[in-house]
Amino acid sequence: MPVSRYQKDMIVGDQPRLMSASAILRLRQAVASGQIATRELVLVEGQRLDQIAGTLYGDGRYWWVIAATSGIGWGLQVPPGTRLLVPTDINTALGFV
Repeated sequence: MPVSRYQKDMIVGDQPRLMSASAILRLRQAVASGQIATRELVLVEGQRLDQIAGTLYGDGRYWWVIAATSGIGWGLQVPPGTRLLVPTDINTALGFV
């Protein structure tokens, strides 16, 4: 089962406090500092982040990791030619979530 970027979300009072933004920030910082090894891919026509995650990690639900490490805000609106920074080891990346 994939690790969710929402795993650290919590309820404060009766309102959810979303921690997913901090998980994404930690991933981006870890890539920038070299703590997460990445390889570069360029998105081609017809490719989607979930397809890439499925091929590389065995589960398309990790698309959000690729989006986070690549600085993409919304994974469903990524045009061809977009440069992706894809973690080479999903477990290392998930250690920062």
